[in-house]
Amino acid sequence: MDGQSGGRPLTAIWLGRRRYEPVHRFMQSLVDARQNDRVGDTLLLLEHEPVVTLGRAAKHEHVLLPEAARRARGVEFAETGRGGDVTYHGPGQLVAYPILDLKPDRCDVRRYVSDLARVMEEIVRLYGIGAGRLSGKIGTWVDRASPGEWPGESETRDPAKIGAIGVRISRWVTMHGFALNVAPDLSGFDLIVPCGIADLGVTSVAALTGQEPALTEVARRSLPIFERVFGAATSPLRDATHQEMSLEALELSA
Repeated sequence: MDGQSGGRPLTAIWLGRRRYEPVHRFMQSLVDARQNDRVGDTLLLLEHEPVVTLGRAAKHEHVLLPEAARRARGVEFAETGRGGDVTYHGPGQLVAYPILDLKPDRCDVRRYVSDLARVMEEIVRLYGIGAGRLSGKIGTWVDRASPGEWPGESETRDPAKIGAIGVRISRWVTMHGFALNVAPDLSGFDLIVPCGIADLGVTSVAALTGQEPALTEVARRSLPIFERVFGAATSPLRDATHQEMSLEALELSA
């Protein structure tokens, strides 16, 4: 269902730049609270300090840099409960973690993953980029040969991933989400085989257009898209950059 006035409230919070592990712990606390109806639907938007994360299907050989070299570059490492293989997060990447109760009418994992891809497609369209899907590959893709328009999968000449998706759903409450490459240092992806796909590249809004929009701007512009796609009534983006990540500090407890 597309967004409409009077949709279920969705609290949107900008966390700024954060290390992965503390955010992961906070996400889990939000999921627990959402499952027990102690909080409403919540959308965390942020960027991470450099980190390589492994999903449930990850192969350790897809981490290409030895541990000592990775540590020397200041890149953290985290094993997670999300789906998918190996991915990289870093500054300049918009990360979205929706904590949503999909009951009663959205209990469809494929639909949820498709909706996250749609959100990213619509975000990059705001910056003049056409994006779409590739069969059998999760995420959001562009054609570097025609960045302003998605030609369709069969006509794509130089496909590259601009947004990754990895989710976990427990008792129909969602965790994790997507990472959209706005203006990250793309060399970070050289540390891994991104999502286990060795033969296709990775790109960003900045690489395709020369634009480097502020992540807070992209986050704010994403909210009407989340509203439309998820049928939500999204709050104005709350800036919690300097706040402690807890239900009490962010006044999320019902």
